Amino acid sequence: MSKSRKDSKGRALRKGESQRKGDGRYIYQFTDPNGKRRVIYANDLLELREKEKTLIKDQLDGLECYCSGKTTLNYVFDRYISTKYDLKQNTRSNYKYMYDHCVRETFGKRIITDIKYSDVKFFYYSLINDSGLKTNTVDTVHTVLHPTFEMAVRDGIIRNNPSNGVMAEIKKGSGKNKGIRHALTLEQQRAFLDYVAKSPVYCHWLPLFTVLFGTGCRIGELIGLRWEDLDYENRLISINHAVIYMFMENGKSEFHVSTPKTEAGTRSIPMMDAVKKAFQDEYEAQKETGFNTQVVDGMSGFIFCNRDGQLLNPSVINRAIRRIYEAYNAEEILKAKRAGRRPVLIPHFSCHHIRHTFCTRFCEHETNLKVIQSIMGHANIETTMDIYAEATELKKQEAIKALENNSTIF
Repeated sequence: MSKSRKDSKGRALRKGESQRKGDGRYIYQFTDPNGKRRVIYANDLLELREKEKTLIKDQLDGLECYCSGKTTLNYVFDRYISTKYDLKQNTRSNYKYMYDHCVRETFGKRIITDIKYSDVKFFYYSLINDSGLKTNTVDTVHTVLHPTFEMAVRDGIIRNNPSNGVMAEIKKGSGKNKGIRHALTLEQQRAFLDYVAKSPVYCHWLPLFTVLFGTGCRIGELIGLRWEDLDYENRLISINHAVIYMFMENGKSEFHVSTPKTEAGTRSIPMMDAVKKAFQDEYEAQKETGFNTQVVDGMSGFIFCNRDGQLLNPSVINRAIRRIYEAYNAEEILKAKRAGRRPVLIPHFSCHHIRHTFCTRFCEHETNLKVIQSIMGHANIETTMDIYAEATELKKQEAIKALENNSTIF
């Protein structure tokens, strides 16, 4: 039988209690509802025990309020997120960041049993109209709130989930569909890459964008690519992790290594000639400018880097894309006006549009959906089918146009 620990005066200490050797202060350690380790300090044991009693009472009061349905939405969310032990660290941080910035100080202070369907709807509209959030961002807030309400339903705190159907009605009423990303046309894609290649200002971005357009990698997968992930002999790129730039609970943002988004995300992508050349060009360039020196969670040897030898932030890449297509469009408008032709303009797009563009090009030339799904790393075949349907719809129009121009049926 183990002996209980004692303080310097010979008094037995309870579980979680301890006394520091240096200054003799007493400590009580416990885990809060969010799974974080907390510590209470006191100058003597009696003071520590009083603080423990207060803590236990506060915890019981919170549970009593929850069971009676008199607690706030904030308490229910904190309880919900503390039960999600299987969440990845970046997902948990994103959920908490979104809730804290959009909900906690306003709607989160409402008593959960008082919240009705119309309240949730008004709140979502206030985020759109008053806070200026996009519908897709509000949809992310909904992704956090809906399961929070659902847990309260299962616990018997409320009868119905007041967020059911809210986002569907908002999207329908506002005429905004959920995050549909349209691929660049082949003409726009070629115009963008050609402009980057010929630009003395932006040409150093060419290897990175060539790899993005030639692999369909998620941006975190591209940032996390290491030289050892390239197999030139077998012409394969191993996608086995991603590097994400995530918000931490301390308010700071840091790079961390993460497993792929889904199990299907772990895959090998065949290396096209242009992609292989892009990697080789980048390697030769870094012989002069220096290689990536950053270490993230024990990993190093990353391929792409900034001028300081550090990893590229996804937002930096998206800003570069915007600067490039804005500069291109400005020049293209002038060139087209002088030549008396219609300009080939590039619409707004981001890193993820490039992934969508690659998948669209792939769908235009490949009919085996399982092959496309495997290369893209889609966990759900429906995602692949949606892009395939959009791509083939465009091909149908091109086919009919070709028939109209070349056929003698009319």
